[in-house]
This record gives sequence, C-alpha cells and structure tokens, in this order.
Amino acid sequence: MAAVTVRQNSTIVRKPLALRLLSVRLAVGSWLAPRSTLTRAFQLFCTPMPGARTRARQADTGGARVGELVFGRERLTAYTWGDPARQPTVLLAHGWSSFGLRFLPWVEPLRRAGYAVVTFDQPAHGRSSGRRATLPMFADAIARVGEHVGPLAAVVGHSLGGAGTAVAMARGLQAERVILLAPAADPFDAARRFGGMVGLAQFLSRRLFDEYQELTAHDVGDLHAHATAPRIGRPGLIVHDLEDTDVPWCEGERYARYWPQATLLSTTGLGHHRVTIAPETLDASLRFLRGDPVGQRVVSTHALPFGLC
Repeated sequence: MAAVTVRQNSTIVRKPLALRLLSVRLAVGSWLAPRSTLTRAFQLFCTPMPGARTRARQADTGGARVGELVFGRERLTAYTWGDPARQPTVLLAHGWSSFGLRFLPWVEPLRRAGYAVVTFDQPAHGRSSGRRATLPMFADAIARVGEHVGPLAAVVGHSLGGAGTAVAMARGLQAERVILLAPAADPFDAARRFGGMVGLAQFLSRRLFDEYQELTAHDVGDLHAHATAPRIGRPGLIVHDLEDTDVPWCEGERYARYWPQATLLSTTGLGHHRVTIAPETLDASLRFLRGDPVGQRVVSTHALPFGLC
C-alpha cells in the first residue's frame, strides 16, 4: 500500500512540475523569441491530452458496431447502435481531449426511445488517427459523420463538440433538433484561458490564431456563438452548469441569446464534465427530443455585453 501511495504522489508532483517548467519556458520565450514561442503554443493548443487515447482504447464499447470513416487524410472511428437506415438517428459529438464512448450512458435511454445512436472519435482523439485538431476540424468531422449516417433526428455536442456542432449546423448540416452541453462559445477567450494556464504572455495569447488564419484563410471570428447560432434554423436546447469552471456558463447563455429557437437549462453543482451524463441532463434531453418544453427562452438585447441577460 505504501509503494502505491508513493507512486501516486510522485505522479501528482510530476504533472504540476512539468506544467511549471513549460510555463517558465513560454513566459521567457514570449519576450525573447515571440514568433517561435507563438508557433509552439499554438501546436500545444491544438494537441489533445494523450491520456484520453488510452482511456478510449480501454473503454467498453457497449456492444457497438465499430467502424471507420475516411476524413481527408485521417480515419475516424465510429460507434453505432441500432440501424440508422431504418430508425431516427441521434449523433453524439464529444469535446476536447475526450472520446465518443464517454457518451455510453446515453445509448440505452435513446435506444429505448426508439433511436439509433452514433458517436465517433474526433481527429487526434480516441481511436481515430491524427496528431492535432482544431474547432473547424471538429465541425467538419461532425458534418462528415452526420452526412454519412443521416438524416439525423438530433445531434448532441459537448464543450468543443458543442461549438463544432453549432458551426456544422450553421453551415448546413441537417438535424431536426440540437442539444449543446456546456458549449464553448468564444475561441479567443479559450485562447486567453489556455495562455494563462501555460504561461504565455497576454499579448501573444491574443495572437494565438494569427498563423492559423494566415495558413487556412479561416476567420476565427466566424466561429463565435453570436456568428453561428443565428443561422441555425432548428430547435435547440443548451444545458450549462452555473459552476462550470472550464467553459463559463455565460458562453452557453450566449448561444441561447442569439439562437431564435433555443432554450437554456441551467444546472448547479454538475460542473463541466458531469453535466454530460447526469441523470437530469438525460431526462431533460429526452423530453426535449419528444417535443416537450424544456428550459427557458433567453430574452435579451444583442447590445448587452456577452454573458448578461
């Protein structure tokens, strides 16, 4: 028992130490070599935590049919329950450094309700190939899988998967209903939080997307909730916890404010991850899929600062 405790404690110490060393390097590099430091920081920003791959490979598939789907130069691993060709289908999209099988608690309730269920691992996540991913890649992968298995009765996205779902829907993905769980709404604010965590100087955090925009011709501003949500012509439910410390509640509120057919359900005490699989979230989502009224319509003015209603 003592040996196990020592190993666990040494792991707990090593991780903060590694982060502290990285923070020192990026903080010093922000001033001595800003361009190369910015490139390195963006690479880190787009690289999922490796532990999620191990958890995905070890996860129970819950009897799913496991297959692959070509996605550019990558291959996406997909998990299917039921028959999408004959049953209304719900697509589940995971968040950053996660994997599709994290949605396993959704499968049985959805199957009992008569749905086929599909989830998948995003590029560079889980059992899919790739080393790095971005929000546009998340959105494109959701659209690719959705078009392959569609038509969709609903699509459910968590965190960055929620943001990717909104982007995909705004660009034309067809689904009758949409559920976003703790959705990220602001790439620039995500970059600011990331920069603070890894020690990147604030003036560089604001420029984290510079090179990406130059290389891809993507305007990151088009990925914000206030740009995507008004273009989604389907009913939506946003579920966000008031105590979410990873993606603040105000980002979910922003989707609800700018999405004409969306309602907001606020929870308390579930945080960013438990809200995904909490019984109250599943119950509310199933009622929403049945067409029952769930959550509240956010009535506001677009002239207010983000996060205020």
